Amino acid sequence: GVEVGPQPQGVARADVLDKMRKIIKHGLDFVQLFNEGKAFPPCTIEVFKIMEKVDYPRNKNGEIIAIIHPKLQDQDWQPLKNGDPQFLTLDGEVIPYQGDSTVYPTFINEAAYYEKKQAFVKTEKIKLTAKHLRLSVS
Repeated sequence: GVEVGPQPQGVARADVLDKMRKIIKHGLDFVQLFNEGKAFPPCTIEVFKIMEKVDYPRNKNGEIIAIIHPKLQDQDWQPLKNGDPQFLTLDGEVIPYQGDSTVYPTFINEAAYYEKKQAFVKTEKIKLTAKHLRLSVS
């Protein structure tokens, strides 16, 4: 499957559909070139690995007591460093990110995840290396 976003549930966006079509075309082009015997050299790419889900701050009754800070809103895949604003309480208090390393949040404030108690997902940026790739003919 291919998921390209952000896109609210039940909404069809032309820009997102165009991105999805391009990704599918590149994938099909790769399969065709691979099946024709084209060799692909080794490569390294940066990817984001999921670390953990982060819930909204809650009171003892389980009610949300803070919202995503405006500086974090719409900043999917951008670095979040120790001390950066993370949440904003309804009283205006900033709750900063406290972590040993920089993380890259995604799925920030997605409506579909409220019921799953997920404010965002913390990811880490890592590098993956692919070896030389070529169809082996038997």
